[in-house]
Amino acid sequence: MPPCDVSDPAVGWRGTMISTKHEDNRLKELVNNIPAKTGVYLMRDEQRRIMYVGKSKNLRVRVRSYFCGKDSRPMIPFLLSKLRDIDFIVTDTEKEALILENTLIKKHRPRYNVTFRDDKTYFSIRIDLRETFPRFHLVRRIKKDGAAYFGPYSSSAAVKETLHFLNKIFSLRSCGDSEFRNRTRPCMEFEIKRCLAPCCNIVNEAEYKKIVRDAVLFIDGKSTKLLSELKSRMHAAAEAMKFEDAAAIRDRIKAVEATLEKQTVVSTSCIDRDVFGLFRDGKHVQVCLLYVRKGSILGKKKFPVITTDAGSSEVVSSIIKQYYDSDVLIPREIIIPDRVEDRPIIEEWLTEKNRGQKVVIIVPHRGERMYLLTIAKNNAEAVYQAEKISSIKEDRTLRTVMQRLRLSKLPRRIECFDISNVAGRYAVGSMVTFIDGRPDTSGYRRFKIKTVDSPDDYAMMSEVFKRRYRDKKDIPDLIIVDGGKGQLGCACSVLKELDITDTDVVGLAKESRIFPDTRGSIVRKNEDRIYIPNRKNPIYLTQVPAALYLLQRIRDEAHRLAVTYYRKIKEKKDLRSQLEEISGIGGRRKEELLRYFGDVNKIRKASLEDLEAVSGIGQETARRIFEFFRTNDFQRLSGEDQSDSSV
Repeated sequence: MPPCDVSDPAVGWRGTMISTKHEDNRLKELVNNIPAKTGVYLMRDEQRRIMYVGKSKNLRVRVRSYFCGKDSRPMIPFLLSKLRDIDFIVTDTEKEALILENTLIKKHRPRYNVTFRDDKTYFSIRIDLRETFPRFHLVRRIKKDGAAYFGPYSSSAAVKETLHFLNKIFSLRSCGDSEFRNRTRPCMEFEIKRCLAPCCNIVNEAEYKKIVRDAVLFIDGKSTKLLSELKSRMHAAAEAMKFEDAAAIRDRIKAVEATLEKQTVVSTSCIDRDVFGLFRDGKHVQVCLLYVRKGSILGKKKFPVITTDAGSSEVVSSIIKQYYDSDVLIPREIIIPDRVEDRPIIEEWLTEKNRGQKVVIIVPHRGERMYLLTIAKNNAEAVYQAEKISSIKEDRTLRTVMQRLRLSKLPRRIECFDISNVAGRYAVGSMVTFIDGRPDTSGYRRFKIKTVDSPDDYAMMSEVFKRRYRDKKDIPDLIIVDGGKGQLGCACSVLKELDITDTDVVGLAKESRIFPDTRGSIVRKNEDRIYIPNRKNPIYLTQVPAALYLLQRIRDEAHRLAVTYYRKIKEKKDLRSQLEEISGIGGRRKEELLRYFGDVNKIRKASLEDLEAVSGIGQETARRIFEFFRTNDFQRLSGEDQSDSSV
């Protein structure tokens, strides 16, 4: 299938697009010009913004249904009242139309389509069995690279516990590839009997691969087969007088059996399934996805609440197409609560994405699948009710913040800024966004300070504010700066210069507050003060902890983002500056060294032979690198010794 550039809908894909540009009273007449072919149609408003994207096997019949009253969806009158133009794209097949429709919806996010933001990508466990000594490790993105993936796991604690169990019981290596290649003696994991030390050839490849196979059987849910094989090996080892090996296998059997006792089996079938539960409260729709793997519920995923008038069938269809279009594992069965109109086309598309393995979509009415669907629906309702209670509390907190800080409006959208640097070096800024009291990571931004070289926090803050608000887009209800009166004044000055007057600004600073106690002594307490414009004294929110906690949480998140970015910039520049001091080391060789060793500390500790093994690094260059770091380390240690002796 040829690639499609959908950034501009005027570009056709395996067909042509005809743009009908007429007045409202001619729309019905121009519908007759739409061909009776398979494709995608785009409905636009007066500003030519895309309001709705749909697909059909017969474009003319489908678009006509909007005007003759055959489409009874509640949103149709509102859609038609704003409709000014209709575009369409002809495709060869329904599957191409489905893919194009989904791509356009994700690209333009039309108002009247069912869309959702996937707020979290869950962990999966990956192992590449083609490697000589494979290892399990965690990934968030699933690639078509020939490796085996297990999951996804909705709980990071659960997946890390699973990974810890695999490495502990089966004694597989847990180190990264770079560390594995460069190790010359066994590590501590080998000493405590949690690794077989394949890095030092203590275990051969055949024996290691046998243990890897056992671990894969366990994580793949084939525990009965695994236990049977382990017991056979234990008895064989005992008969051969290899009692230590038999004892190790016995302990492994006990650990596997203990883990199986904790698993809750909800299905007698070993088929992998995804179960979509749906709960509706008026226009609000909550969808919850259960991951059922080998008969056990592995975890659940809650989607953000969708506000729509669309029916359950349309919601389910849109969720399936948008969710599986990302890098996720596709099971053999997908269980849904309502029939979808384009089920055969979706199944064909999913089967193609699943490397040809058949995928079926099922709407159950009884039996085991109906039981799973009921569990998913109950989870969706529980999630919705919990979110509803939480949103009520957050709304109250926001209203308290508005009243106590004398804001002009309810702070639905809050943006907070922080600066991080050391004596003006590696200076960066951060901005976090909270909507309705919750973090919106899509609104996070990081800034590398470009115009300030000296340690001037006010000038740095001014630069960040100008870069953020110069285009005057998405102005928040409340701006928080991490700092006191100086930072607040700086923010107000920039906003005034940019002629932005419809937003509130406050400063949040942790400062000492002096209290006299009953014995006449002075007690200092570090408390957060809130500064607002045109007020001399700060405001304290210690008597309203919920409001104070919200502001502190937002400030701490901005600080975390700034410090993380600062460390990343510093690490890169430190590495670059050290390697650039070595003659003969250019950009390409620096990349090869970093790719091979991982970080500068490992390059510093590397032996001459290890350095020579790097692609593009010959004997002479390896010698210069080796001598450079040894000389620097000697000078550093000598300086420390002199410093200590002088004291």
